[in-house]
Amino acid sequence: MPEQAKRLTVSERDGVTVVSFADKKILDEIGISEIGQHLGSLVAAAGKPKIVLDFARVSHMSSSALGMLITLHKRVREKGGELRLAEIERKIYEVFVITRLNEIFDIHGSVEEAVSSLT
Repeated sequence: MPEQAKRLTVSERDGVTVVSFADKKILDEIGISEIGQHLGSLVAAAGKPKIVLDFARVSHMSSSALGMLITLHKRVREKGGELRLAEIERKIYEVFVITRLNEIFDIHGSVEEAVSSLT
C-alpha cells in the first residue's frame, strides 16, 4: 500500500522504492527541506537503497532542489545503494545538462525503465 506524504507518494515496485513528487513546482526552501528530510529517512531506513524519483508532475525546480538531490545521491551511494531519476521535463533536463548533473545522475525516460535498471 503506498505511503502518502504531503509532498511525496512512496510506493514499492520489484524491491525498488518509487517516489513521486506531488508538487508541480519544487521551489520554496521549506518544501525542499521537507522533501529532503523524507527522502533522507527513506535512505536511512533501507539497507542498500534502490530509489527511483519520478518527476512526471514537476515543471519547475530551484537550484536548492538540485542541491538536495545531490545530497540525496551522496547518501544513497554511501550506503551502497543506487538512485535513478525518471520522467524529467525537457526544460528541467536542460538545466541538468548545463550544470553537468546529467553526468552524475542516472536519468531515464520512464519510471518503468528506471525500475528495470535496478532489478
